[in-house]
Amino acid sequence: MIRHTVTFRLKHPTGSAAETDFLKAACTLTSIPGVRKFECLRQTSPKSNFTFGLSMEFDDAAAYAAYSAHPEHDAFVQQRWIPEVLEFLELDYEVIG
Repeated sequence: MIRHTVTFRLKHPTGSAAETDFLKAACTLTSIPGVRKFECLRQTSPKSNFTFGLSMEFDDAAAYAAYSAHPEHDAFVQQRWIPEVLEFLELDYEVIG
């Protein structure tokens, strides 16, 4: 199992319609085959400058690779992520043990 996570900060003002629209668009990534346990998260820790997170799981590396190469994912990255995300940190995990 692979857990794909990304934490990010948007260019949009907090609580704006643009922020809400971006988050709704991000949630459409759940329709891509292989995505499991998708969560859109709001950062609550004062220790981080990031404001949101996305988390999802994949059965294996092949499912994750298929997601990454999927046209809907690519379109989201090109049309929404690159123009609207100010900064981000991506982490991918495999369970050990």
